[in-house]
Amino acid sequence: MRFMIIVKATKDSEAGAMPEDALIAQMAGYHEELARAGVLLDGSGLQPTKKGWRIRYDGQKRTLTDGPFAETKELIAGYTLIQVNSRDEAIAWTRRFPNPAGEGKPAEIEVRQLFELEDFAPSESVDRFRDIGMGPKQ
Repeated sequence: MRFMIIVKATKDSEAGAMPEDALIAQMAGYHEELARAGVLLDGSGLQPTKKGWRIRYDGQKRTLTDGPFAETKELIAGYTLIQVNSRDEAIAWTRRFPNPAGEGKPAEIEVRQLFELEDFAPSESVDRFRDIGMGPKQ
C-alpha cells in the first residue's frame, strides 16, 4: 500500500522562505528512518506557486494560469511517498512526521492512499500503465 504524506503550504512557504536548519535536520532524520525501514519511495519540497501554473479544462479548451495562487490552505508545499503493509502502519509513521512549520507553529499534513493498478478492472488500458512501469516498485 502506498500513501502520500502531503505537507500543506503556509504563508511562509508560499513566500519562498526556506526552513530553518533545525527543521531540515528533523526532516532528514525522519526520512532516514523511513529509508532504513525500507518504506520510503520519494519525498521533496515544492517551490512556491509563483513558480508554477495551472491548466483549466473546459471541454476541448485548455487555459493556462500562472501562479501565485491565493488560497494557501489548499496548496501543497511538499510530500513524502511511502509504501507500507497497512493503513495502521501508515498512521504510525505519519504520527511521527516532524511539524513541517517548525515546533510550536500551526501546520497540517494530509495523508492519502494511492490507487494501485490492481484496484482497477483488468483491461488493455491498465496493462499499458503496467508496461511502462507504473505502480508500486517491488
